Amino acid sequence: MDYDVKNIDLAPGGRLRMEWAEQEMPVLRGIRERFAQERPLAGMRVSACLHVTTETANLMRTLQGGGADVVLTASNPLSTQDDVAASLVSHFEIPVFAVKGEDNETYYRHIHAALDHKPHVTMDDGADLVSTLHKDRRELLDGIVGGTEETTTGVIRLRAMAKDGALEFPVIAVNDALTKHLFDNRYGTGQSTLDGVIRATNFLIAGKTIVVAGYGWCSKGITRRASGLGGNVIVTEIDPLKALEAVMDGFRVMPMHEAAQIGDIFITATGDINVLDSHHFEAMKDGAIIANSGHFNVEINIPSLAQTAVGSPRRVREFVEQYTMPDGRKINLLGEGRLVNLAAAEGHPASVMDMSFANQALSAAYMQANADSLENKVYAVPEEVDKEIARIKLAAMGIRIDTLTPEQTAYLNSWEEGT
Repeated sequence: MDYDVKNIDLAPGGRLRMEWAEQEMPVLRGIRERFAQERPLAGMRVSACLHVTTETANLMRTLQGGGADVVLTASNPLSTQDDVAASLVSHFEIPVFAVKGEDNETYYRHIHAALDHKPHVTMDDGADLVSTLHKDRRELLDGIVGGTEETTTGVIRLRAMAKDGALEFPVIAVNDALTKHLFDNRYGTGQSTLDGVIRATNFLIAGKTIVVAGYGWCSKGITRRASGLGGNVIVTEIDPLKALEAVMDGFRVMPMHEAAQIGDIFITATGDINVLDSHHFEAMKDGAIIANSGHFNVEINIPSLAQTAVGSPRRVREFVEQYTMPDGRKINLLGEGRLVNLAAAEGHPASVMDMSFANQALSAAYMQANADSLENKVYAVPEEVDKEIARIKLAAMGIRIDTLTPEQTAYLNSWEEGT
């Protein structure tokens, strides 16, 4: 078996952490038990480009249990948990190509190694696998049944491809499932982002001015967690409806060039480039902290920061690079501008990833079962899958809900009855 991990001897520790995470993943565990009996993925080759974490490892085991032949590569150079990668190889014979801190050349070599698997189904976290397939490995496209995409950033890229007629196979937007973005994006990103900032800096959030760029579901989670820790939160937005929502939720809203002058900690989560740019750096306080929670490291214009700064940055803490401006001010970049929740922390808690990865597993089975009827476009997760995951999660939490009576169902389905 071909693989590339940092150190295979780390496997025992990785397996223990996988077991720890699995305790908080009852939905995925139940799906794995069902998959083991039904084998809905038998004969399928799956190439996954995801964050190599304990939670992802349990998804890989679920796919394998359903009969899939799985290969995993990292979707971010800094998100790999090396002991988990080793455990997947050593204990479960799943090829993994991922090393935390790998350079850009190695990152794409690993993506090509995953594509050498000649997948029937792709699983993406940012659409790098799909885009590499379409640009560099088009000879493999005929064998693709379909794919799934986990992130807002990836879905944006895929919808642009579909709009241009460039998408060569169907993809299910797992990110858009209610049991994904309402929970993973909001509660997972919110908690793990602040966790990453605090681990990297050991700063007190209370009393600080926290500037959050964007007010999508991820940013909503970040703002609430920051506010809950005592931060004074400012939101920047380009969408008037989202900006209005942020105001109604109790946050200050202003343009970034104004927020740059008063912020202590800046967190981007928009999916766009240069959200923090040179004119913002020029206005920031001495000691400002800048971090990114979007998928790619493009939201902070790091080349511009480096060009403006005097000399090379100092690595003042494990995940903190300090840039000195010409006037002596210091600006501190966290996690090389990559996802701070994975670069400087452990990513989302297992409990919330339980639902996201349940969507991945069930969407892969749906893709296999319905391959002949799907067109080359981006699909939503079927509503019945979304609701099934919610029902399983509630049951695992010991929570029961009401059901409609026949009379109530009839009323909701009729138009004759009024006041």
